[in-house]
Amino acid sequence: MSFVSTRFTFLTGYEKIQIILPRQINFILKLLMKILVTGGAGFVGSHLCQKLLAQENEVICLDNFQTSSKENIQKLLTNPKFTFVLHDVTVPLEIKVDQIYNLACPASPIHYQLEPVKTVKTSVLGAINMLELAKNNQAQILQASTSEVYGDPHIHPQTETYWGNVNCLGLRACYDEGKRCAETLFFDYHRQFKVAIRVIRIFNTYGPQMAENDGRVVSNFIIQALKNEPLTIFGQGNQTRSFQYIDDLIAGMTKMMNNDQDFIGPVNLGNPTEFTIKELAELVLKLIPQSASQIVYQPLPEDDPRQRRPDIALAQKKLNWAPQIKLEDGLKATIEYFKNKLKNINP
Repeated sequence: MSFVSTRFTFLTGYEKIQIILPRQINFILKLLMKILVTGGAGFVGSHLCQKLLAQENEVICLDNFQTSSKENIQKLLTNPKFTFVLHDVTVPLEIKVDQIYNLACPASPIHYQLEPVKTVKTSVLGAINMLELAKNNQAQILQASTSEVYGDPHIHPQTETYWGNVNCLGLRACYDEGKRCAETLFFDYHRQFKVAIRVIRIFNTYGPQMAENDGRVVSNFIIQALKNEPLTIFGQGNQTRSFQYIDDLIAGMTKMMNNDQDFIGPVNLGNPTEFTIKELAELVLKLIPQSASQIVYQPLPEDDPRQRRPDIALAQKKLNWAPQIKLEDGLKATIEYFKNKLKNINP
C-alpha cells in the first residue's frame, strides 16, 4: 500500500481543519464522497453544488481558489452532506466518487490570459487526472467545455458538428485550445477505456455569484452602471452574444449527467436568443435608471468572436431541455445581487 501523502484542507460547518492524509483515503471518506465538483467554489460550480445538495446528494467541492471565492460556498458549509477539499486538479487525486463534474478552469479572458501556461495545464492535466479518477472508480464524468471551441465561427448558429475556427497562436488559445484538447481526451478515454463521459459546451452564462472583477461583459456592465462609470464596449458593439441565466445552465448540466439514453455529447447548452453587445449595454442602463453612466467605445481585442449563438436542437431532442429565463428577468436578479455585494464592500 502506498502511503505517499497529500495535503487537504477540509471545511465542514464553521470549522477549518488542515490535516495530512495518506493517498489511499477511500476507507475513511467513502461515506462522504459521492459527487465530486471540481471548481466547485466558482460561479457555476457553487450553483451546481447547491443544486446537487438540494437533491439530497453528498457533494465534494474541490477548488484551489485561483479565481473562485470562499464566499460562494459559505452558506453550504453547515450542510452535513457538503465537504470542501482545497486541491488543484493538476495534481492527481484518489478518492471514492460515483460522479464527477469537471468545471475547474479560469473561464474569463482577464483570468485565463493572466497565467496562460497554468490555464493549459488546468484544462489538459486536470482532464487527465479527473478521467483517471473516473476510470479507477468506474464513475461517470461530465466535462464543462465551452462555446470557445468554435472560435470566431464561420457558420451561424453553431452546431455541435462544426469544427470551429480557432487561432491556435493567439492570446485566447490557452483557453480555447486547452478546452478542445480536453474534449479530445474525454472522447479518447471513452473509446480506449470505456469511461462513461458526458461533454457539454457552455455558452455565455450570467447570474448571482459572478465575480465582480472577472471581466465578463454582463458583470462589467452592471458594476460600471452601479458605480456610475462609463460602460465599456469593445469595437462598435455589433458583435453578438447569447446570454443564458445560471439556473437554466444548471438544469441542463444535471439533465445531461443523468440522461438515460447514454448520450455523451458534445451538446450545446446556451440561450439561442441573440443580442448585440450594444443592446445588452442599453438594457442594463434601462434596468438601472438611476445610473449616470454613458457608453464608451474602445478597440476590439484580438480574436474576439463576431457572432456567438448556439443551435440547441440536439439538447432539445436528447435532453428535453431549453432555457426558460428571459434576459431582462435574469439581469434584474443579477443586478440585485451586485447591488447587495457593493453595499457590503462599501457600507
